[in-house]
Amino acid sequence: MKVYFIGAGPGDPELITLRGRRLIEEAEIVMYAGSLVNPKLLDWALPEAEIYDTSSMDLDAICAVFKKRAGHTGSIARLHTGDPSLYGAIGEQIRFCRAERISWEVVPGVSSFSASAAALGRELTLPGISQTVILSRRQGRTPVPEPQRLRALAQSQSTLVLFLSASMVKEAMEEIAPFYGTDTPAAAVYRASWPDQRIIEGTISTLAGLMQEAGIDRQAIILVGDVLNPGSFEASKLYDANFSHGFRSGRETTGGEA
Repeated sequence: MKVYFIGAGPGDPELITLRGRRLIEEAEIVMYAGSLVNPKLLDWALPEAEIYDTSSMDLDAICAVFKKRAGHTGSIARLHTGDPSLYGAIGEQIRFCRAERISWEVVPGVSSFSASAAALGRELTLPGISQTVILSRRQGRTPVPEPQRLRALAQSQSTLVLFLSASMVKEAMEEIAPFYGTDTPAAAVYRASWPDQRIIEGTISTLAGLMQEAGIDRQAIILVGDVLNPGSFEASKLYDANFSHGFRSGRETTGGEA
């Protein structure tokens, strides 16, 4: 038996990888977080596959399924929302598999932050504006190490993407405002790529109020930075006619440097 920790994507079933879909189609057991993963993905499961909704299961119950099937052939498709490497809670499950010598593998997926950027139609890294993207969260019941608190991260003024922070957006914006400025663009994407997706756009000073008016306090990615309203920015060197790289020679210029 092999356990596959599969990134199920942000919501739209078409945003799972081809490999992820194939593993669902082949699995004897499919485990998914029903509160987050689109149940339409289960349409690809074998008719005889065992299905577990893990939203009501704790770690011991989940690992008990792994252990019960450890001596069998076949596979378990363990579906996690987005990409499992980001807030996927796979670390403790992998630790169990290692301890029990259960074969396992991680299959990447499309993260909700990528789907949110796509929904907004924004590039998160623009030359001259931001070349760094920080993925983080505000401290809640899960602690955040002191050097990684928002006040520390905001000092770089990088593009900031916050997971699991929609219910604390007011406090988050207050923490970063001294470093970004209150007029810096900020946005929230609720349930990116789902049919009921909603987009809220504002600034650091207005986003919390706009989200409250819209009734959004969960399942939203928050994005902050001037890339959301870039205006004038430098064009990428990648397609600059005067820029040479391994696959193209730049145009020769006269009267100065390229």
